[in-house]
Amino acid sequence: MDLDTNAIGLAELGEERDPTHDRGEPGVAILLSTFNGRKFLGDQLRSFTAQTHGNWQLYWRDDGSTDGSQALLSTFTTGPGRGRCVHAPDDGKLRTTGSFLALLRLALTGDASYFAFADQDDFWLPEKLSRAVAAIDQTAAGRPALYFCARTLVDSALRPYGHVPVPRRQPGFPAALTQNVIPGCCMMLNRAAAELIDAAEVPETTWHDWWCYLVVSAVEGLVIAGDVEDILYRQHPGNLVGEPRGVWRRIAGAVRRGRQPFMTIFWRHVAALRAHPIPLPDKTSELLAVIERTRDAGMLARLKALCIPGLVRQTWLETMLFRLWFLLG
Repeated sequence: MDLDTNAIGLAELGEERDPTHDRGEPGVAILLSTFNGRKFLGDQLRSFTAQTHGNWQLYWRDDGSTDGSQALLSTFTTGPGRGRCVHAPDDGKLRTTGSFLALLRLALTGDASYFAFADQDDFWLPEKLSRAVAAIDQTAAGRPALYFCARTLVDSALRPYGHVPVPRRQPGFPAALTQNVIPGCCMMLNRAAAELIDAAEVPETTWHDWWCYLVVSAVEGLVIAGDVEDILYRQHPGNLVGEPRGVWRRIAGAVRRGRQPFMTIFWRHVAALRAHPIPLPDKTSELLAVIERTRDAGMLARLKALCIPGLVRQTWLETMLFRLWFLLG
């Protein structure tokens, strides 16, 4: 459903809630970056107001929309989202990663305990925030933690047509160097994880969600996979990053993009993690040093590096493609 702010009353975005009445719950900062997303944005905003976890605050910024996205968010801010929205300063076009990480930095100045990225075109089911908070609360015990939910694939009209279960291999490090398996829209971070992510300079051309997954797993933080589908993950022609259906399509997409873009970001991730201002665990530092030494080494050194346990992708076919690219240097 599209939302016409001229024709539809503000109440249809969702019931207004007093942002002070849920203070017994830990605070969640929802981070929403928009760019020409007005067509589906109303659905997403409605799903925020329907969350069973009531203590949330929306941090939003627009990255140069020309379709009325900003106006819609401004209407939400003074209507159903009144008292619980923070508009980030307009500081130029940052693109997706820069925009989301700027929102994370801003939200860290507040008192939220948890941080959840939101895409403009999805739809959150009511238990999304409460389930993520509970999962981290029960297991993290102060450690950096990242929780992610499963997702239902839907078309542009929110009609379900498929499911994306949790990854077959448990996400972690060093597998995070080879593949990102956690979309930002499914992700929640605790404050300890968010502060680690904010401390480092993000490498060029990466994605915010991949960088978050890398940092948390590299410091031996918790990566918690939820098995409940708490998000309707909308697939449409305007998706910035869609969900390839099946391993063969993922491989075909990787081959089409080619070796160089992947290996470029691989080496930038390795360098950025090694330069992280907060010391990494010895095991992680040693592993990264071994990989780094192969960059200008011969085939034998790279073959030995590929014996590192866990340096794999989700399927053996994808792993074989990664190994081939790595060996080629």
